[in-house]
Amino acid sequence: MSAMPLAPAETLEAYGASAAGCTRCRLAQGRTQVVFGAGNPRADLMFVGEAPGFHEDKQGVPFVGQAGKLLDGLLAGVQLRREDVYIANVLKCRPPGNRDPQPDEIEACEPHLFRQIELIEPKVIATLGNFATKLLSGRPLGITRVHGQEQELTIAGRSLLLYPIYHPAAALYTPAMLKVLESDFARLPGLLGATLDPAPLEAMPEPQPAVTAPAEQLGLF
Repeated sequence: MSAMPLAPAETLEAYGASAAGCTRCRLAQGRTQVVFGAGNPRADLMFVGEAPGFHEDKQGVPFVGQAGKLLDGLLAGVQLRREDVYIANVLKCRPPGNRDPQPDEIEACEPHLFRQIELIEPKVIATLGNFATKLLSGRPLGITRVHGQEQELTIAGRSLLLYPIYHPAAALYTPAMLKVLESDFARLPGLLGATLDPAPLEAMPEPQPAVTAPAEQLGLF
């Protein structure tokens, strides 16, 4: 996949500041702010989700709602914190009503994501759900078929491991999905070449269902 050429000595912070005024697609008209990303700018592990939701749009930080709390718990289960990783989304602006990203919106926004990958230089990118997985893998296979199966790819000029995982919100729709998420997250330290002892998965609280629409309709499965 191609990416925009880097400016000399450009930093992630500087690029984020320049992206804050992005008007590349219609979503700029209804957003509160661009949700660029957050975390360690030199992280070995990067998570890529779908798009900001209501709370993210208000706070300007990805994954701060219920799915974000679950993500925090999953990270803690493998002895990682938000400060250790970088978290971003395919889209940087909230779609109206949290609807699915549209193809032209993804196309307009993907240069931001590829630039982030160039600047962060992660060793592993964990894609959360269908949209991130299909975009970065360049394949049409859905998350149900490929979750937990790492593949070595070159993305934005970087050779790295792409590791598809269900979106944490899937466990809010279907609590039984929590065990699948825990199992997939448990492999992350090994993929990073770490020697961490994961905390007991059973120690995590069970998520409480918070929504009623089928998860399949939101690209989570």
